[in-house]
Order: sequence, then C-alpha cells, then structure tokens
Amino acid sequence: MENWESEIRAELEKAHQARGRGNEGQARVCARRAAGIAIREYLSRRSIRPSSTSAYDLLNLVKDDPLLPPDLKRIAGHLTVRVTEEFSLPVDADLVAEAEMFCNRLLKG
Repeated sequence: MENWESEIRAELEKAHQARGRGNEGQARVCARRAAGIAIREYLSRRSIRPSSTSAYDLLNLVKDDPLLPPDLKRIAGHLTVRVTEEFSLPVDADLVAEAEMFCNRLLKG
C-alpha cells in the first residue's frame, strides 16, 4: 500500500469516528483532508506541483480542471462550501461519503 493510500484511509476513518461522536464539523475537516491527499497524488501523477498544500486550495484548483468529470467537480465544490451560521451545510450532501467516492474515482487505475 502506498503512503498516500494509508493517509487517505486514516483521514476517512477519523471522519467516520468524528461523525460517530456527533462531531460533524470534524468529520467534514477529515473528509476535506482525505480529498486533499488524493488531489496531491492526482496532480503528482500529472507532474503538477501546486503552489499550496492546503486541501481547501487544492479542492478549489481541481474544480476548474478540464480533465475532471462533472460529478467530481461537484463533489469538490461541496467539500469547499462554507457552513451556515447554524453550522449546517447549505447543500444536501454527505461529505464523508462524497470524499470517499472522490478519492476512489480520482485515483482509480
């Protein structure tokens, strides 16, 4: 197993654990970090060195990637959405599940 694979798995596990404790905010952070790790590997495979290692910045970067399928761009958008003042998402999305799908699809093959 590659190091990035174990890092992604660890972040997603932390996301599930946080959700299990009722800490949805922490679950979102972990889901976002998992996606950021996947994006770094995706860009590395294309010999692209992003100017930032921030998961948030990387998600914003790939939202405009012409090679990324529309559904993955939509997930990247969901992962960058800000919560409302009531700390809820303004979109109907399970960010942990979406991050898992995003990571798997982005790095398949």
